[in-house]
Amino acid sequence: MCGILGVIANDQVNQLLYDGLQLLQHRGQDAAGICTMEGNSFHMRKAKGLVRDVFRTRDMRDLEGAAGIAHVRYPTAGSAGSRAESQPFYVNSPFGIVLVHNGNLTNTAQLKDELFRDDLRHVNTGSDSEVLLNVLAHELEGAVTGRRLSHDAIFDAVARVHQRCRGAYAVVAMIAGYGMLAFRDPWGIRPLVLGERDDEVERGWMFSSESVTFDALGYRMVRDLKPGEAVLVTLDGELDSRECADREGGAGVLSPCIFEYVYFARPDSVMDGVSVYEARLHMGELLAEKMRRDFAHIDIDVVIPIPDTSRPSALQLANHMGVLYREGFIKNRYIGRTFIMPGQGVRKKSVRQKLNGMPIEFAGKSVLLVDDSIVRGTTSREIIQMARDCGARKVYFASASPPVRFPNVYGIDMPTRAELLANGRSDEQIAREIGADAVIYQDLSDLVRAVQMAGGNFARFDASCFDGDYITGDVNEAYLAALEAGRNGDGPAAVTRKTRQMDLNLRTGG
Repeated sequence: MCGILGVIANDQVNQLLYDGLQLLQHRGQDAAGICTMEGNSFHMRKAKGLVRDVFRTRDMRDLEGAAGIAHVRYPTAGSAGSRAESQPFYVNSPFGIVLVHNGNLTNTAQLKDELFRDDLRHVNTGSDSEVLLNVLAHELEGAVTGRRLSHDAIFDAVARVHQRCRGAYAVVAMIAGYGMLAFRDPWGIRPLVLGERDDEVERGWMFSSESVTFDALGYRMVRDLKPGEAVLVTLDGELDSRECADREGGAGVLSPCIFEYVYFARPDSVMDGVSVYEARLHMGELLAEKMRRDFAHIDIDVVIPIPDTSRPSALQLANHMGVLYREGFIKNRYIGRTFIMPGQGVRKKSVRQKLNGMPIEFAGKSVLLVDDSIVRGTTSREIIQMARDCGARKVYFASASPPVRFPNVYGIDMPTRAELLANGRSDEQIAREIGADAVIYQDLSDLVRAVQMAGGNFARFDASCFDGDYITGDVNEAYLAALEAGRNGDGPAAVTRKTRQMDLNLRTGG
């Protein structure tokens, strides 16, 4: 998962981009980058690390211009990656183009072959974002008439990107001499919102992964980009848009990633008309209904959330059950989020550095711990042991989302099926694995209903990590096997062969 941002305004945008990245830091802590456009020139700074560590005053002074894009990243391929894979990415032909991307392409190997063999373009890194940039650049090159691009030509190029690229992507790009281009994948899996500021002092447009950047930076939210839609903002502030995706195979029907509402997005964001905070409250309400219906025999003294994402759900669950809500864990905010840290050894070591239990809230009590999800189970196991070490008599564990049984291939770094705790295990087996007296999962139908109750007036989601239904229709057993081979340390050549065979299987129906 990554966070992307784009601003085109009537004054310098470097501070806006920096402040916006700080607000999106929760979406990625591996690397950060900013690129600004001054006339036909680009100024770029990117490196591994947190936003506050990547950019110094001298860097900000060099990032001049009234348009710019920015990115925070964590890798989706299971490793930390290199500085070269930090974004934005740049190409100089047919125009200077820079791009930031949130999501994951599912046909990267096929596209790399096409770029090298047919388009005569070279990709320098293993990033699918660089592949996406080169596909866009090639399609723009084909749209050039007399060295000029019309709006129609740009939108036609995006339509061809949609035809060639599979998977999930939200993109903001700058084209030297033209302006800023943003577009969203044909299913709307990854979020992208548009904001505007128009007052006596500042005028401008902003694209962001989440609406929280608008609230803090003085912009008002205009709307979410539609599935397959492209929006172009010229250098003089003119905005034009077009829906560019063919409506085939379910494309064009909004199908956002439901895990955004469970975990990734900030609670103060609104995405696709859904208040993330309200959705999490409803998750707690519906989980309380399940507790009363199916677990009435469990005696609970206190409900305690696992900070921070699960707090709204835990609070509402406690209220609806008529049980005390208490804060039993203190979080060290200077330790990175364990879910997105590469390497299981690092993850396990970090849990007790990140959380500390307060015995006064646990001693002699039957405790219901509430978390947003259970993925590998490593963190859950450590936290349950902490509760027991603090004197808890019984420890039950509730998840605001259903069991995670399948990998997410659309931009969330979830592990292989073998590493997923719920894959192939019953709830009773999961409880034994993590040391809980019982595990209570949200039903998928209730999770969907919770988001719909918060304003999600759409019928379909990407819930593939829960139900294994990959809505783009191009993910099969061969794809998952190749993905797992890459994560399990097979050499690059072996992985490339497997992914190429996977793409061949997909194209031929094998």
